[in-house]
Amino acid sequence: MTALPAAAADRWAQLERALLRHLPRRAVVSRRQELLTYDSDGLTLERHAPPLVVLPETTADVAAALRCCHELELPFVARGSGTGLSGGAVAEQEALLVVTSRMRRILATDLADGLITVQPGVINSWVTRAVCGDGFYYAPDPSSQVVCSIGGNVAENSGGVHCLKYGVTSNHVLGLEVVLPDGTITQLGGRFSEQPELDLRGVFIGSEGTLGIATAVTLRLSRLPGRVAVLLADFPSMEAAGEAVRMVTAAGVLPAGMEIMDNFMIRAVNDLFGREEYPPEAAAVLLIELDGRPAEVEAAVNTTNRLCREAGAGGIRQADSEADRAQLWKGRKSAFAAVGKITTTYYVQDGVVPRSVLPQVLAEIEALSRHHGLPVANVFHAGDGNLHPLILYDGREAGVESRVKELGAAILRLCVESGGSISGEHGIGSDKRCYLDWMFAADDLDTMRLVRQAFDPAQRANPGKIFPTPTSCGESLRRRQAAERSDAGLKVAATPRAAVLPGVEVY
Repeated sequence: MTALPAAAADRWAQLERALLRHLPRRAVVSRRQELLTYDSDGLTLERHAPPLVVLPETTADVAAALRCCHELELPFVARGSGTGLSGGAVAEQEALLVVTSRMRRILATDLADGLITVQPGVINSWVTRAVCGDGFYYAPDPSSQVVCSIGGNVAENSGGVHCLKYGVTSNHVLGLEVVLPDGTITQLGGRFSEQPELDLRGVFIGSEGTLGIATAVTLRLSRLPGRVAVLLADFPSMEAAGEAVRMVTAAGVLPAGMEIMDNFMIRAVNDLFGREEYPPEAAAVLLIELDGRPAEVEAAVNTTNRLCREAGAGGIRQADSEADRAQLWKGRKSAFAAVGKITTTYYVQDGVVPRSVLPQVLAEIEALSRHHGLPVANVFHAGDGNLHPLILYDGREAGVESRVKELGAAILRLCVESGGSISGEHGIGSDKRCYLDWMFAADDLDTMRLVRQAFDPAQRANPGKIFPTPTSCGESLRRRQAAERSDAGLKVAATPRAAVLPGVEVY
């Protein structure tokens, strides 16, 4: 962290004094060594320590902090547990970091209507823990669910292993209490899935902290299913596992979740556990969870077994008890931690492709890995085509980070060209903003910016994130300028000649 210029340091000192007029001393962090705690999120390629951090505990605290920023014309960045993987919760520009990790109260539970309202710092898995004894659970379950927060899930519209059948965060959030960038408190949505108004709730979810900060979230709970079965099938190739996914879904079976892990991940997980939890010689394993009414699950299990065998599965293991199912899933949930034991430096992406092209895309990723000379470990939500390739590298190697980013960009370009997306649940943040124009035209991006401006006219909420910027995305700027020149040429070509040559009539 470099020292701030005198004028800038004075502005942050003013903000600190203003915050301390509204919040207790323990809520404001300004010591340099403590600020280093917040210099990155789960994406560690970029590090930027903030000049000041505030740790609110109530909606009123958040509103007071944002009003102080508004009055002093200073930007802010929201942060939950810091588990994000796109750099979205990092103060890349000098900004107040508003950390919601102390906002961890369950505010209300209404089991009659299947609802729960929580503060944004509540950990994802705590929601299910609070209601499972009454036969309910919270469906969105990112791999980091034991540490990631509901506020962060809302910001990124997180998914998880069960999003194939049950959807992502936006399908389970009914209402939001939000503090807007000027400190105003408002309500988006409510207690019902249908509201007689514009769906501003839907606009806010996935906005990555650029529209304000959610301080209370009303969630829809799901009933525990009558029966659950988990199958673990091993395959001689990643392509065969991808083909099994295609065949199962094409047959009309709708699993709660489908996850693929390649051989590198299998061995990493086995090493982490100290035992052969998954078949060590398999090129890939496919985890499939089936739930619903007992008869429905039985039929789905039989069909899935048959189709996996047809796709080339060597062995299929079935778990029916809660303990056995949890054991099979534990390896998948621990995948990133397992890789972290092998190497502390890896870079993960989350592009999405149609299920129908999974086998081809997996083969292409393997080819890209060889071309760039960097190993890629694969673990992903196979059911909805949400890939999570982990690029492994040695951070001590000179120039390796640029090679890593080039390979990551090549994988995302492959996803887009295959009819997919550059992100399924990790968001755009700062990491992928320069690729956003691969998916959206200039008019689309301008419309998105207008929505953002309606919430935040001064552009002080999480500045510089999501959208390509001239300073950080020169290539995006050149693509836009080239497109504008092309559009201008087309307009001239389409103009009636009478308008091009005054006085000359064309018949």
